[in-house]
Amino acid sequence: MLRRRMLIMLAVVLLFVLALGGYKAFSIYQQIQVFSAPKPPVSVATALAEERPWQEQLPAVGSLKALQGVELSLEVAGTVRALHFESGQPVKAGQLLLQLDNDEEAAALGTAQADLGLAKVDFGRGSQLVGDQAISRGEFDRLRAQYQRNQAVVEQLKASLAKKSIKAPFSGTIGIRQVDVGDYLASGTVIATLQDLSRLYLDFNVPEQALPQLSLGQQVQVRVAAYPGRPFEANLSAINPKVEESTRNVLVRATLGNPDGKLLPGMFANLMVLLPDPQPRIVVPESAITYTLYGNSVYVATPRSSKDGQTEANAGDSLQLTAERRTVETGERRDGVVVIAKGLQAGDQVVTAGQLKLTQGAAIRVTPDQAAQGQPDSAQRAD
Repeated sequence: MLRRRMLIMLAVVLLFVLALGGYKAFSIYQQIQVFSAPKPPVSVATALAEERPWQEQLPAVGSLKALQGVELSLEVAGTVRALHFESGQPVKAGQLLLQLDNDEEAAALGTAQADLGLAKVDFGRGSQLVGDQAISRGEFDRLRAQYQRNQAVVEQLKASLAKKSIKAPFSGTIGIRQVDVGDYLASGTVIATLQDLSRLYLDFNVPEQALPQLSLGQQVQVRVAAYPGRPFEANLSAINPKVEESTRNVLVRATLGNPDGKLLPGMFANLMVLLPDPQPRIVVPESAITYTLYGNSVYVATPRSSKDGQTEANAGDSLQLTAERRTVETGERRDGVVVIAKGLQAGDQVVTAGQLKLTQGAAIRVTPDQAAQGQPDSAQRAD
């Protein structure tokens, strides 16, 4: 009887263990099925790697200078009698700008001119008398020397009188005046600045290694902070014949027109020197590049192949794509695209959005609207 009970209990325990083991095996089977199921494709945006003619550029920064520019200042001291200009107005070469009090100099010049007139008459009379031997040759030489001396005195006083006024040395735009009528000014006092803004110089430095790529007349694109959306055209006009020993840079000058007067001397400018001979280059959108300390890379959408080498397609007859990570060597960046020197070929489909969700070999799906957004804007293509 006892033995029968024990057998029944063992049977119950065995059934319970078998049931528990079956349940556990079924759970493990379900988990295996879940983990072994293919992951859904990741939605990404893509763009094609394109081959374009690429105009290489040499970047630099510089400062604008006027074609001619001076600080108008006085050579002699004096009191301002009259001002003949307004701040900011255009002036012509030779135009009178400022007049100092010159009464003393004018009076001295009048006296000298009177003495010159008398000396001229004496010299003329002496010329006749020496011919008739009415006066000695020495007396005639004295009269001639006196006449020449009076001429020099008049010229000297005229020069002194001219220093009592300031005239425009060239045509241009005059700046804000720094003096008023009645001011007593010491010699060297600046009254205003005068700038010729018809054209401007742009001075900048380039490394000595860039010298073989530069030549006079090369086109330069200039941008200034005051007009961020407008490039200005310039041309190389001079290359300094000396390399600075401290920096190993060469000073280069470009000239640009300024017909509307928007640009001013002293402006900071970013510029690009357009280098000759555009070459075909592979370019992709800048958003396709993943930058890391170990190198730059892109994800390329490649068709999935079966074991026998055949390209697989899904139910809709579209290609099944996978993400292939490629290390690339990048070059110049411009207008939203970057040059690929190594690692891609024209026509490769690169991922431009959604890279953070990707791993090597992951299935991907190109979303139509994202694919359109991933294409580089044709208006931003670099020529």
